[in-house]
Amino acid sequence: MSAPEFADAVAKAAAVLEEAARTGTPCPPVRSLLPERDVEAAYAVQRRYVERGLAEGRRPVGRKIGLTSPAVQRQLGVGQPDFGVLFADMAVPEGRPIAPGRLLQPKVEAEVALVLGADLPHREPTVADLLRATAFALPALEIVDSRIADWDITIVDTVADNASCGLFVLGGTPVPLDRVDLRAVRMTLEKNGETVSRGTGADCLGSPLTAALWLASTLSGLGDPLRAGDVVLTGALGPMAVAAEGDEFTGRIEGLGTVTAAFAASTTEGTGA
Repeated sequence: MSAPEFADAVAKAAAVLEEAARTGTPCPPVRSLLPERDVEAAYAVQRRYVERGLAEGRRPVGRKIGLTSPAVQRQLGVGQPDFGVLFADMAVPEGRPIAPGRLLQPKVEAEVALVLGADLPHREPTVADLLRATAFALPALEIVDSRIADWDITIVDTVADNASCGLFVLGGTPVPLDRVDLRAVRMTLEKNGETVSRGTGADCLGSPLTAALWLASTLSGLGDPLRAGDVVLTGALGPMAVAAEGDEFTGRIEGLGTVTAAFAASTTEGTGA
């Protein structure tokens, strides 16, 4: 594929995803528009999304890591995670219901969030570098979403779709890393009071710190390193759960506390008796 053809393919895929987000109608997979299994082309689509957001005045606040589960990697035929960009308008404060129709096909997963207190510019960061740079950890709920109909995705589709980013909720009590062993933490995710997902820190690439190191190294290599103040969603600690209007979720992560998210129910006017 020539350079002009590549640019045209990236533009078409970006336009399809933008239209799906604008109209609220999921689109067919975009992988057929891009070179087969070309992850770099998918990241080029993602960069167009980010550039458009910046032009619209949106504020980037960090990154999310996806595909941290070996089972999901095998399902999509990949051997590494992916990443997407978090904007400030994706952050939902605890206690604020998520409005109906804000997302297309939401699913919820519980994970560890790291908030950086220093830059991580090193090409090959060490665990010590990461520990020094991290101000604190928080429990988090990532509400993933896909603009692709029926979640019919490959690695190319999800990367192009900003790693299936939707919204995120952070817990409110910061925990320094010297007070918690992130590899050993246990997680439970409750939906309407019933447990729907369990996992541990080790289920996230062996440790959330391992996932964060991969991200820090990857972004530094791309010339866009993690910076002080960035939020890093390190990846799911267990299976995701489908969300619908009226659902309430609580994530409990040992050593970090709890975090909740609620989806508002649609209101309908009665016709009277």
